[in-house]
Amino acid sequence: MPLNILCCVKRVPMTGGRIVLTADEQAIETRHLGFTISPHEECGVEEAVRLVEKHGGASTVLTLGPPEAEEQLRDAMALGIDRAILILSEAELDGQATAAAILEAIEAERAAGTEYDLIFFGNESADAGNYQVGIRVAHALGRPCATGLKGVELAD
Repeated sequence: MPLNILCCVKRVPMTGGRIVLTADEQAIETRHLGFTISPHEECGVEEAVRLVEKHGGASTVLTLGPPEAEEQLRDAMALGIDRAILILSEAELDGQATAAAILEAIEAERAAGTEYDLIFFGNESADAGNYQVGIRVAHALGRPCATGLKGVELAD
């Protein structure tokens, strides 16, 4: 049974780096930071690649962020993801706005003829730890949601 899997990832500052706040202390100064895929979501990327290799199908990675977030999409594709979607957003969005943007992208994909069998999110993002986006998207799509998984196996 071929699968079509969407992995939603977040661009986050690399852990271990020195975090400096902006002058108004309301945001992180990002000029000298490196960025990566949130480790929680990277596990979803690896699982999607493994499932597609085993069962056939295709995988897509999606992220919201500035043009520089293309780097994280390329990282996911280097792990074996087939296709990437970048939703341009310079602003840091809350969980509700992030979920709405992802839902809009999923609907656009559906309108273009692409349906996703599975949608993977990390349990939480490494920077904000909101635990909200995946649950909000699942609820809006009327799909079940499972969190804290260590692996996924398909059965009849």
